[in-house]
Amino acid sequence: MPQAGNGPALRSLRAARRTGLLVTLILGSLTATPPLAMDMYLPALPEVTRSLGAPAATVQLTLTACLAGMALGQIVVGPMSDKWGRRRPLLAGLAVYVVATALCAFAPTVEVLVAFRLVQGLAGAAGIVISRAVVRDLYDGVAMARFFSTLMLISGVAPVVAPLIGGQILRFTDWRGVFVVLVVVGVALGALVWARLPETLPVEERHAGGVGDTLRAMRGLLADRAFTGYMFAGGFAFASLFAYVAASPFVVQEIYGASAQTFSLLFGLNSIGLVVVGQINGKVLVGRVRLDRVLALGLVVVIAAATALLLMSLGVFGEVGLAPVAVALFVLMSAMGISLPNTQALALMRVKQSAGSASALLGTSSFLIGAVASPLVGIAGEDTAVPMAVVQLVAAVVALGFLVTMCRGRGTRGETGKPAGKGADN
Repeated sequence: MPQAGNGPALRSLRAARRTGLLVTLILGSLTATPPLAMDMYLPALPEVTRSLGAPAATVQLTLTACLAGMALGQIVVGPMSDKWGRRRPLLAGLAVYVVATALCAFAPTVEVLVAFRLVQGLAGAAGIVISRAVVRDLYDGVAMARFFSTLMLISGVAPVVAPLIGGQILRFTDWRGVFVVLVVVGVALGALVWARLPETLPVEERHAGGVGDTLRAMRGLLADRAFTGYMFAGGFAFASLFAYVAASPFVVQEIYGASAQTFSLLFGLNSIGLVVVGQINGKVLVGRVRLDRVLALGLVVVIAAATALLLMSLGVFGEVGLAPVAVALFVLMSAMGISLPNTQALALMRVKQSAGSASALLGTSSFLIGAVASPLVGIAGEDTAVPMAVVQLVAAVVALGFLVTMCRGRGTRGETGKPAGKGADN
């Protein structure tokens, strides 16, 4: 624990390290790299099936393995960064990511590819979890919320452009070439981290303990009612997003008869809506309106949009075309630009130390809840949008329930930058 007298010195150190444009881009790229690894590969799935002579269901496991690795990797790497600082685990993770991605390019069978994709996800998780911890090291209060909105501008573009980039790569090479490009991206990002991203966790603030201390730190975080409430609110909000990603291709194309190009356009517009609202959140709302109220507004909008989707899917308004459904999906996705960054900011405001462990809990819970929710959207087949709307509505209602019952009146540091209540590390 740092001594009280070291406070001004530490604040000066952090002020000196606060990020310029390049480091902001590095942090955004770290959060965007795993989505790139997932989505650049999507256009190549049919070719992988033919090339490796594997069933489509087995090839889909290459996506599941990568997603599972991202979820589990965060819970491992986050505490490591609290013990050894941010740079060493991050550079190690990037190195393993590059090696695993290169091995994916040479995988002789689908089983080997699944194994390497799991390792790729585990290592890629370092960028997600440590970038959040770095932001917590450097910022507090509304400044942290604004920075998360800036990261969303960068990382939110990745899922939009990744399939387009992957499709263009496949014009010149096969599916293995996609992984070669990802290797180049990983090497370039590792070089930038090595050269331009400073260590942000002072030695005196690191945890010296082992697994036992890590588990105690996580137990302390989960014992903080408000932190746990924000964690689950963010996880279930993320589940609404996962339900959209999993079901929207079938809803838009199979049920409403849109072309693949129309779906791509709508998917891109929805992602732009998320990014734009995220910027409004960071530049207009944060600092003027309490973060918990902004978060509640975002979840209420998600609930309203999901309710409209459910009513349209049930035929309450008669036969509706694609346009009103597309509008409701756009509103729902745009509201995520308020919901997701503010849950992360509000949760991390409860933490003075153990930011890596806190970031790991936030990331792992979101991925696991989303992974459980996304298969439910297909429970009634591909001919109805009702399951998607139900999952989105229930997830958003549960998220709002956690916010109201566990976080209301608990106090945050969002307004003053100082603890307003007893946080996880107090």
